[in-house]
Amino acid sequence: MKYLYNIYQLCVALPVTILMTILTAIEVGLGCTFGNGHFWGYYPGRWWAKVITRVFLLPVKVTGQEHLEPNQSYVFVANHQGAFDIFLIYGFLRRNFKWMMKHQINKIPFVGYACRKSHQIMVDKRGVGKVRRTYESARNILKNGNCSVVVFPEGARSFTGHMGVFKKGAFALADELQLPVVPLTINGSFDVMPRQRDWHFARWHRLSLTIHQPVYPIGQGLQNVQATMHQSYDSVMSALVPEYQGFVENPDQ
Repeated sequence: MKYLYNIYQLCVALPVTILMTILTAIEVGLGCTFGNGHFWGYYPGRWWAKVITRVFLLPVKVTGQEHLEPNQSYVFVANHQGAFDIFLIYGFLRRNFKWMMKHQINKIPFVGYACRKSHQIMVDKRGVGKVRRTYESARNILKNGNCSVVVFPEGARSFTGHMGVFKKGAFALADELQLPVVPLTINGSFDVMPRQRDWHFARWHRLSLTIHQPVYPIGQGLQNVQATMHQSYDSVMSALVPEYQGFVENPDQ
């Protein structure tokens, strides 16, 4: 079955992924230029992610949608297991949001173009001024309402499937704007395509996304940032499968 799945990827899944990526990038670019950027900056990407997940024949289970309120902005924080985290969250979270992503994604053909046109938030740490502009972009998006942000607070994909440490940037942003933080637990992405296998064949595995109850601010300031971060970390960890429970240091952090 493994070899049949690899042949299927080569002949079907990969060509569809490339074609969908090019068409979606063009659609996002034109839509955001001439139409409603709030719509075109999100929905084509959502459909793109769902199609790619389905074309790889990966079953998806989502739990916890009932924890989210309509028209409420959130700061979503998730563990970062692998490349398919993007498809899982984009395709199945069912909330209009912007990504906080590494600025290097700008260099990916078509993907970088679509991200720029849809005003995704590029995290650039090459200087204090660039970091400040990153968070100003996030503040503006969240203040406008009815849009959220998604952050991987580990800052990098796991090498082991286990979680590393959370950085406080996302939680400081939520504290400043007094917004709830929603922890997300991803399972299965590391098994589909771990970091060590980038640009290799994917492996078939179930994907799951657990949406936890929002963590609301208990005040404002450092104490709230730390409390929110620790509670979010514990929530994400609690839903990981036993194989990936426990902290493992990520040297890339």
